[in-house]
Amino acid sequence: MLIENKSIAIVGGGPAGLTLARLLQLKNADVKVYERDFNKDARVQGSPLDMHENSGLAALRKAELLEEFKKTFRPGADKLLIVNEQAEIMYSDHGTKPDEDFGAEHFRPEIDRGPLRTMLLESLAPETVIWDSHFTSMEPENEGWSLHFKNGTSAYADLVIASDGANSKIRPYLTEIKPVYSGIIMLEGNVSKEAAPHIDALIKDGKIMAFGNTQNILLGQKGNGDLGFYASFKADENWPATSGLDFSDNTQILKWFKTSYSEWNDIWNELFENAEAPFIPRLIYSMPSDQSWEARSNITLIGDAAHVMPPFAGEGANMAMLDALELSEYLTSDGYTTLREAISDYEINMRQRAAKATLESLENGESMHSEKALENMLKFFNSHSADTLYK
Repeated sequence: MLIENKSIAIVGGGPAGLTLARLLQLKNADVKVYERDFNKDARVQGSPLDMHENSGLAALRKAELLEEFKKTFRPGADKLLIVNEQAEIMYSDHGTKPDEDFGAEHFRPEIDRGPLRTMLLESLAPETVIWDSHFTSMEPENEGWSLHFKNGTSAYADLVIASDGANSKIRPYLTEIKPVYSGIIMLEGNVSKEAAPHIDALIKDGKIMAFGNTQNILLGQKGNGDLGFYASFKADENWPATSGLDFSDNTQILKWFKTSYSEWNDIWNELFENAEAPFIPRLIYSMPSDQSWEARSNITLIGDAAHVMPPFAGEGANMAMLDALELSEYLTSDGYTTLREAISDYEINMRQRAAKATLESLENGESMHSEKALENMLKFFNSHSADTLYK
């Protein structure tokens, strides 16, 4: 095996990094995960994730975790309503979608990020994850790398795998290619169901996609009942700085919403009036579809570090976990004589696969933020499975 007697450092303990660590440990690899969080309970945030049959679920199945996943996912959380700006229901799959249909191509079970992280962490050997390891820099040492962290510690690895997200600090050691702004901003908020009773009654433990003229509100209910939501719209890349908004001031955000979303029903106001501060403006980026670099034997990328993409095809986390699955197979294959050859083939395949998903995401994003967004989405969902767009 190419990685026999090799030390492997995975930088970043998100779903992809932890999945890769699990898959490599099943092959008896020497692997450590360096995560900047202080412990397993820190910074578990964001919307639930839906797992796709041929990517996220395939990785969990290979990791021998599918049965554990079935105990942890949230049945029915993938059920969808499409509404207009007046909160009138235009599409619903609540009466037709089963709570559980594992093995079906379009079944996309949802799981909260915290339970997913816990499940993956518990599958790893003790001391696999090195917490409070905020990567700062690295330099070549022997055939590998000497890594340095903000807490003053250092570590050596023969192979470094970047799983540290869209703003990866390791990616520049491999390529100078940077992500490109898509033109879309998603203003993220979180509100308790008690503080948004009308929306809570509407969402029914599932998710909502609300479309107006070039503007969206996208919501998903979390396992604890909270509503995670995004006001999604087109804006200049420096809008967070030039808007003049204090994102920790709900009064300002509500005023902005009433002005910018002036045609929307007052039912939506309770989201912005009662959300937990601060709101977070998330600029949506993607990697160029033609990105390429020369493969190396001691460094590679997975997930957003390799191919950040918009969320409008539901592929981000799933592509990342598929990266973990495929990279583990390339690294443990007997079909290569050198690590560089194995990594090169992985990266070529990964970039091609990610480019297709990115293009689909960009096209969906344009459709969702057009003047005929509601019409476009109803046509799409009435002719396709409701599982093929946005999560």
